[in-house]
Amino acid sequence: MARKLMKGNEAIAAAAVNAGCRYFFGYPITPQNEIMEYLMKELPKVGGSCTQAESEVAAINMVYGAAGAGARVMTSSSSPGISLMQEGISYIAGAELPCVVVDIMRAGPGLGGVQPSQADYFQATKGGGHGDYRLVVLAPSTLQEAVDLTELAFDIADRYRNPVMVLADGMIGQLMEPVEINAHTPAEDLKPKDWATTGTAASGGRKRIINSLYLHPDELELHIRALYEKYAQVERSEVRYELQACEDADIVIVAYGTTARIAKSAIEKCRRMGLRMGLLRPVTLYPYPFEAFEKVMERAKAFLVVEMSMGQMIEDVKIAVAGRRPISFFGRTGGIVPTAEEIAKHAQAALERGAP
Repeated sequence: MARKLMKGNEAIAAAAVNAGCRYFFGYPITPQNEIMEYLMKELPKVGGSCTQAESEVAAINMVYGAAGAGARVMTSSSSPGISLMQEGISYIAGAELPCVVVDIMRAGPGLGGVQPSQADYFQATKGGGHGDYRLVVLAPSTLQEAVDLTELAFDIADRYRNPVMVLADGMIGQLMEPVEINAHTPAEDLKPKDWATTGTAASGGRKRIINSLYLHPDELELHIRALYEKYAQVERSEVRYELQACEDADIVIVAYGTTARIAKSAIEKCRRMGLRMGLLRPVTLYPYPFEAFEKVMERAKAFLVVEMSMGQMIEDVKIAVAGRRPISFFGRTGGIVPTAEEIAKHAQAALERGAP
């Protein structure tokens, strides 16, 4: 397919259709409304359905139903709306059902503002709902990557029977870039959904029930341990990251999403000034790419974490570095996007503080 200029939200929606998503349930909230608008028009053309629910709470429970019937299904929202979905997401994870949740982050807490933010990191990666569970979390930094990761999200969800979140900030949702959407073939290792319940004889008729309720503690503990065996497999097989200019870097920027795009411009500026700076960009926020830090640890003298938040990912960076190098933080919040000049300035200062 030829490259096409698209808005980020529309590109994500188009990628979902291309990946075989046929059902969408959601509720409007800025800055992700174009996802539902696009799917309202396009899903009926391929025999699917897009439903505006009465609330985010209703939407995620509709996702639960469609996922339980074996459909490829998606919802999307922005930060406060994702908060409302947390109980349903926990149910879906507990019931081991595949679905995709798109979060186009805006500033908070509370209603906050509609400008871009990265302050949903804790909510996304630490299990924002109740109980012991994890989401696979994918963080694109370009629109082409948003397309590719959205398609990948459906395969990962089916592979592990688990919700997958595509986590992007409002900048990615609203900017426009050329993207290419090619025919998607589901991964070869995906198994038939013989666990799904459709009410037909083939799926066990009305006797099959999918839920997350275990009244006996021993049974629930066994179930949770099985979930964590699955998450361990995710951590072995699904880690993704990007390293740029880290071979000789004295200071390594750790950033994801839009902030990583800006950091790449900062790297160019710094290297022209003689400051050797590189980028470690997590693509999977869970599973977090701890192994990537080992590849840059020998050379790097310091790390600078840059986020559009007050510093949430820095906790995982501290785990990865384990006290072996100094870690600094620079963040903008409230919907303010950091500039390449600001990142370069803080990188220089961080290196000076961390120099032996």
